Amino acid sequence: MWLLLGVCVFALLGCIQGQDRAALWRENDRSGRCQYTFTVPSPTETSCPSTASGGPEMEGLKARLSLLEALVTRLTGAETQGHGAGFQGQSLADLQAALTQAMRERSLLQAEKERLERDVEGLRRRVDDMRRETERLKSRPCFPQPPLVQDSGVRTSGGADVLSTLVSRSGTQGHTGILRDPAWQYSGSPAFLELKADVTEVPAPTPAGTDDSTGCGELIAVGEPVSHRKADSIAGKYGVWMQDPKAVPPYGANMVWRIDTVGTEVKQLFGYEDMDQLSKGFPSKVLLLPEPVESTGATLYRGSLYYQRRRSRTLLRYDLATESIAARRDLPHAGFHGQFPYSWGGYTDIDLGVDEQGLWAIYSTNKARGAIVVSKLDPNSLEVKGSWETSIRKNSVANSFVICGRLYTLASYSSPETTINFLFDTATGQGKKVSLPFKNKYRYNSMVDYNPAQRKLYAWDNFHMVSYDVRLGLQ
Repeated sequence: MWLLLGVCVFALLGCIQGQDRAALWRENDRSGRCQYTFTVPSPTETSCPSTASGGPEMEGLKARLSLLEALVTRLTGAETQGHGAGFQGQSLADLQAALTQAMRERSLLQAEKERLERDVEGLRRRVDDMRRETERLKSRPCFPQPPLVQDSGVRTSGGADVLSTLVSRSGTQGHTGILRDPAWQYSGSPAFLELKADVTEVPAPTPAGTDDSTGCGELIAVGEPVSHRKADSIAGKYGVWMQDPKAVPPYGANMVWRIDTVGTEVKQLFGYEDMDQLSKGFPSKVLLLPEPVESTGATLYRGSLYYQRRRSRTLLRYDLATESIAARRDLPHAGFHGQFPYSWGGYTDIDLGVDEQGLWAIYSTNKARGAIVVSKLDPNSLEVKGSWETSIRKNSVANSFVICGRLYTLASYSSPETTINFLFDTATGQGKKVSLPFKNKYRYNSMVDYNPAQRKLYAWDNFHMVSYDVRLGLQ
């Protein structure tokens, strides 16, 4: 481009031959734009005629300069436009191809995600069906096997021999002493007959160290978690569910109660006729509590709901029959609304529970400096009957519950394989470390309570209502 400009200027200068005193100046005007100025002395005229146009020479020079500017503008514009258009076209094509490929991969990933979600949902339904079937089979009565009659007697702890007494029964068609158990029908050879005898049963002594399912000893094992229902909405991520171990009319022992505790004004109490209706999600009763609930520490006992009033240390006894507050009392010096919660948070400062001995409160105070305090409460007046201070800090454990007057704490609320790590016995005032396996199946356990009538732990684990069987040792 500069070569072409030089050629044009050279040609322009060649057109004014004989003018050896011609001069060319280049300088910026007032606006900063570069201007070229040619000065050529006239060979014949001593002065310029007074014309507005400047003479024919000036007009020719202007025409040549205009032509030169137009040529330079056209050449530079065409070059720039050619390079820009080519680069822009190539860039747009590359971007379009990349976008098309990304959309195709996104569609494939979305389809794969939907397929996996369907597979997971199908597996979840199958597992729930298998669990319900297992529970149904466990609840069916087992027919006892006929006792074996031996010649030797059973020796009691006192040393006396107690002989089994066989009571003969008359049969039909002359047969005596041959009995048929209606629960056992043998269809094989008639030569094989079952002999049934009524005997006087004498319990044998239980070996030391074995568990006693009817006693009230120390906790020795917790079973696998059994899921009963998943909450319907985000309000059910945390909650509390329970059955009354000593139910009174108008509600029976099979009634199941539930509170979803996510929200600022938690007041709804849902009632289900039994576990089956709970699993189906069909409440038969919905009660609106007169005062809001704080966290997941509520419990049921003798026809009343016991819970902590929101943002206070006040305990309330709500009578289910009259649907009204029957008693209220402040728990002395108890922390509340985030002062001494469990490790998972949730304003779990006061936790109420029930065991074989009655109603308990688990909390902490400023005097205890965050250590767990467990108090026995009067179920009618909510008065504190006795208190014990433990050596374990409340915010270092995930949850706790009371069985047979013994406090147990849970190490973690989120670990799938955790332990029950501490025991405090209110009868002796002594505590000790323990290590009993416990499973948080859904990895966010916000509530654990004991039901002495069912001999189960009830828990609320990340939207899921689950239960655990427990085994107790000898008293």
